[in-house]
Amino acid sequence: MKILNQSWLSLLQQHRGIAVIRASQYSLGYQMALSVARGGISFIEITWNSDRAPELIAKLREELPECKIGTGTLLHLAQLRDAVSAGAQFLFTPHVDITLIHAAEEANIPIVPGALSPTEIVTAFNAGASCVKVFPIQAVGGVNYIRALQGPLGHIPLIPTGGVNMGNAREFIASGAIAVGLSGDLFPKAFVEAGNWDGITQLAQSLNQSLMTN
Repeated sequence: MKILNQSWLSLLQQHRGIAVIRASQYSLGYQMALSVARGGISFIEITWNSDRAPELIAKLREELPECKIGTGTLLHLAQLRDAVSAGAQFLFTPHVDITLIHAAEEANIPIVPGALSPTEIVTAFNAGASCVKVFPIQAVGGVNYIRALQGPLGHIPLIPTGGVNMGNAREFIASGAIAVGLSGDLFPKAFVEAGNWDGITQLAQSLNQSLMTN
Protein backbone atom coordinates (compact mmCIF):
# COMPACT_ATOMS: atom_id res chain seq x y z
CA MET A 1 0.00 0.00 0.00
CA LYS A 2 2.96 2.32 0.65
CA ILE A 3 4.06 2.22 -3.00
CA LEU A 4 0.45 2.73 -4.07
CA ASN A 5 0.13 5.77 -1.81
CA GLN A 6 3.30 7.29 -3.21
CA SER A 7 1.97 6.87 -6.74
CA TRP A 8 -1.43 8.28 -5.73
CA LEU A 9 0.11 11.33 -4.06
CA SER A 10 2.40 11.96 -7.02
CA LEU A 11 -0.53 11.96 -9.44
CA LEU A 12 -2.58 14.24 -7.18
CA GLN A 13 0.27 16.71 -6.96
CA GLN A 14 0.46 16.78 -10.75
CA HIS A 15 -3.26 17.30 -11.36
CA ARG A 16 -4.69 18.83 -8.15
CA GLY A 17 -8.35 18.83 -9.23
CA ILE A 18 -11.01 16.14 -8.72
CA ALA A 19 -14.34 16.44 -10.52
CA VAL A 20 -17.16 15.11 -8.33
CA ILE A 21 -20.17 13.95 -10.33
CA ARG A 22 -23.53 13.21 -8.70
CA ALA A 23 -25.95 12.47 -11.53
CA SER A 24 -29.62 11.57 -11.38
CA GLN A 25 -29.44 10.12 -14.90
CA TYR A 26 -26.80 7.82 -16.35
CA SER A 27 -26.64 9.77 -19.62
CA LEU A 28 -26.02 13.04 -17.79
CA GLY A 29 -23.26 11.55 -15.65
CA TYR A 30 -21.62 10.15 -18.77
CA GLN A 31 -21.64 13.50 -20.58
CA MET A 32 -20.46 15.36 -17.47
CA ALA A 33 -17.47 13.04 -17.20
CA LEU A 34 -16.57 13.30 -20.88
CA SER A 35 -16.81 17.09 -20.68
CA VAL A 36 -14.37 17.52 -17.80
CA ALA A 37 -12.01 14.93 -19.29
CA ARG A 38 -11.88 17.00 -22.49
CA GLY A 39 -11.02 19.97 -20.28
CA GLY A 40 -8.02 18.16 -18.83
CA ILE A 41 -9.40 16.84 -15.55
CA SER A 42 -7.75 13.49 -14.86
CA PHE A 43 -9.48 12.50 -11.60
CA ILE A 44 -13.23 11.89 -11.85
CA GLU A 45 -15.36 10.72 -8.95
CA ILE A 46 -18.76 9.21 -9.65
CA THR A 47 -20.74 9.26 -6.42
CA TRP A 48 -22.18 5.87 -5.55
CA ASN A 49 -25.68 7.34 -5.29
CA SER A 50 -25.58 8.41 -8.93
CA ASP A 51 -27.84 6.61 -11.40
CA ARG A 52 -26.30 3.24 -12.35
CA ALA A 53 -22.98 4.18 -10.81
CA PRO A 54 -21.31 0.76 -11.28
CA GLU A 55 -22.14 0.73 -14.98
CA LEU A 56 -20.96 4.31 -15.43
CA ILE A 57 -17.65 3.65 -13.68
CA ALA A 58 -16.99 0.62 -15.87
CA LYS A 59 -17.92 2.55 -19.02
CA LEU A 60 -15.64 5.46 -18.17
CA ARG A 61 -12.77 3.15 -17.29
CA GLU A 62 -13.06 1.75 -20.81
CA GLU A 63 -13.47 5.05 -22.66
CA LEU A 64 -11.16 7.31 -20.61
CA PRO A 65 -8.03 5.24 -19.98
CA GLU A 66 -6.01 8.40 -19.41
CA CYS A 67 -8.21 9.31 -16.42
CA LYS A 68 -8.55 7.87 -12.92
CA ILE A 69 -12.18 6.95 -12.32
CA GLY A 70 -13.24 6.56 -8.72
CA THR A 71 -16.32 6.71 -6.59
CA GLY A 72 -17.53 8.38 -3.42
CA THR A 73 -20.33 8.59 -0.89
CA LEU A 74 -19.56 5.02 0.16
CA LEU A 75 -21.28 4.36 3.47
CA HIS A 76 -20.74 0.68 4.23
CA LEU A 77 -18.68 -2.36 3.35
CA ALA A 78 -21.03 -3.86 0.80
CA GLN A 79 -20.95 -0.66 -1.24
CA LEU A 80 -17.16 -0.56 -1.10
CA ARG A 81 -16.88 -4.13 -2.33
CA ASP A 82 -19.33 -3.44 -5.15
CA ALA A 83 -17.35 -0.32 -6.09
CA VAL A 84 -14.13 -2.33 -6.25
CA SER A 85 -15.87 -4.92 -8.43
CA ALA A 86 -17.07 -2.13 -10.74
CA GLY A 87 -13.48 -1.05 -11.30
CA ALA A 88 -13.25 2.08 -9.15
CA GLN A 89 -9.64 3.26 -8.97
CA PHE A 90 -10.05 5.32 -5.81
CA LEU A 91 -12.64 5.53 -3.05
CA PHE A 92 -14.09 8.43 -1.05
CA THR A 93 -16.28 8.20 2.04
CA PRO A 94 -18.04 11.06 3.85
CA HIS A 95 -16.92 9.71 7.22
CA VAL A 96 -14.19 7.82 9.05
CA ASP A 97 -14.83 4.07 9.17
CA ILE A 98 -11.81 1.95 10.09
CA THR A 99 -13.40 -1.16 8.58
CA LEU A 100 -13.72 0.54 5.19
CA ILE A 101 -10.16 1.86 5.35
CA HIS A 102 -8.79 -1.61 6.03
CA ALA A 103 -10.95 -3.15 3.29
CA ALA A 104 -9.57 -0.65 0.77
CA GLU A 105 -6.04 -1.49 1.92
CA GLU A 106 -6.73 -5.18 1.34
CA ALA A 107 -8.01 -4.36 -2.15
CA ASN A 108 -4.93 -2.15 -2.75
CA ILE A 109 -7.06 0.85 -3.71
CA PRO A 110 -6.54 4.39 -2.35
CA ILE A 111 -9.24 5.48 0.08
CA VAL A 112 -9.96 9.04 1.19
CA PRO A 113 -12.25 9.20 4.23
CA GLY A 114 -14.12 12.35 5.10
CA ALA A 115 -13.15 14.01 8.37
CA LEU A 116 -13.52 17.39 10.01
CA SER A 117 -11.79 17.65 13.36
CA PRO A 118 -8.05 17.13 13.93
CA THR A 119 -8.87 13.98 15.89
CA GLU A 120 -10.86 12.52 13.00
CA ILE A 121 -8.18 13.49 10.48
CA VAL A 122 -5.37 11.86 12.48
CA THR A 123 -7.47 8.77 13.21
CA ALA A 124 -8.22 8.25 9.51
CA PHE A 125 -4.63 8.75 8.42
CA ASN A 126 -3.16 6.52 11.13
CA ALA A 127 -5.63 3.80 10.15
CA GLY A 128 -4.21 3.75 6.62
CA ALA A 129 -6.08 6.39 4.62
CA SER A 130 -4.21 7.51 1.51
CA CYS A 131 -5.39 11.10 2.02
CA VAL A 132 -8.10 12.69 4.13
CA LYS A 133 -11.07 14.59 2.75
CA VAL A 134 -11.83 17.64 4.88
CA PHE A 135 -15.59 17.93 4.53
CA PRO A 136 -17.58 20.12 4.59
CA ILE A 137 -14.81 22.70 4.51
CA GLN A 138 -17.11 25.70 4.13
CA ALA A 139 -18.68 25.00 7.53
CA VAL A 140 -15.40 25.34 9.44
CA GLY A 141 -13.66 28.36 7.95
CA GLY A 142 -12.67 27.31 4.45
CA VAL A 143 -9.14 28.20 3.43
CA ASN A 144 -8.26 29.47 6.90
CA TYR A 145 -9.02 26.06 8.40
CA ILE A 146 -6.75 24.24 5.94
CA ARG A 147 -4.03 26.78 6.68
CA ALA A 148 -4.44 26.33 10.43
CA LEU A 149 -4.11 22.55 10.14
CA GLN A 150 -0.73 22.78 8.41
CA GLY A 151 1.19 23.48 11.63
CA PRO A 152 0.33 20.32 13.56
CA LEU A 153 -0.88 18.13 10.68
CA GLY A 154 1.19 19.24 7.69
CA HIS A 155 2.36 15.66 7.12
CA ILE A 156 -1.18 14.52 6.28
CA PRO A 157 -2.32 15.12 2.68
CA LEU A 158 -5.68 16.90 2.78
CA ILE A 159 -8.37 17.26 0.11
CA PRO A 160 -10.98 19.89 0.99
CA THR A 161 -14.47 19.55 -0.50
CA GLY A 162 -17.89 20.99 0.23
CA GLY A 163 -17.22 24.66 -0.31
CA VAL A 164 -14.46 24.65 -2.93
CA ASN A 165 -15.28 26.67 -6.04
CA MET A 166 -13.63 28.09 -9.13
CA GLY A 167 -12.74 31.27 -7.25
CA ASN A 168 -11.00 29.74 -4.24
CA ALA A 169 -9.63 26.42 -5.50
CA ARG A 170 -6.14 27.79 -6.10
CA GLU A 171 -6.07 29.39 -2.66
CA PHE A 172 -6.74 26.02 -1.03
CA ILE A 173 -3.73 24.56 -2.85
CA ALA A 174 -1.58 27.51 -1.84
CA SER A 175 -2.70 26.99 1.77
CA GLY A 176 -1.45 23.40 1.85
CA ALA A 177 -4.12 21.15 0.34
CA ILE A 178 -2.75 18.45 -1.94
CA ALA A 179 -5.85 18.62 -4.15
CA VAL A 180 -9.41 19.91 -4.19
CA GLY A 181 -12.76 18.37 -5.07
CA LEU A 182 -15.38 20.38 -6.97
CA SER A 183 -18.94 19.46 -7.78
CA GLY A 184 -21.63 22.11 -8.24
CA ASP A 185 -19.32 24.91 -9.33
CA LEU A 186 -17.83 22.74 -12.05
CA PHE A 187 -21.23 21.50 -13.20
CA PRO A 188 -23.65 24.44 -13.06
CA LYS A 189 -27.23 23.20 -13.01
CA ALA A 190 -28.17 25.41 -15.95
CA PHE A 191 -25.31 23.98 -18.04
CA VAL A 192 -26.27 20.38 -17.28
CA GLU A 193 -29.98 20.95 -17.95
CA ALA A 194 -29.20 22.68 -21.25
CA GLY A 195 -26.61 20.10 -22.31
CA ASN A 196 -23.97 22.81 -22.48
CA TRP A 197 -21.09 20.35 -22.39
CA ASP A 198 -18.68 22.74 -24.10
CA GLY A 199 -19.31 25.22 -21.30
CA ILE A 200 -18.39 22.58 -18.70
CA THR A 201 -15.26 21.72 -20.69
CA GLN A 202 -14.26 25.39 -20.59
CA LEU A 203 -14.78 25.49 -16.83
CA ALA A 204 -12.58 22.42 -16.47
CA GLN A 205 -9.89 24.06 -18.57
CA SER A 206 -10.05 27.20 -16.45
CA LEU A 207 -9.79 25.16 -13.26
CA ASN A 208 -6.77 23.31 -14.57
CA GLN A 209 -5.03 26.53 -15.54
CA SER A 210 -5.71 27.96 -12.09
CA LEU A 211 -4.45 24.90 -10.21
CA MET A 212 -1.32 24.55 -12.35
CA THR A 213 -0.24 28.15 -11.81
CA ASN A 214 2.83 28.28 -9.60
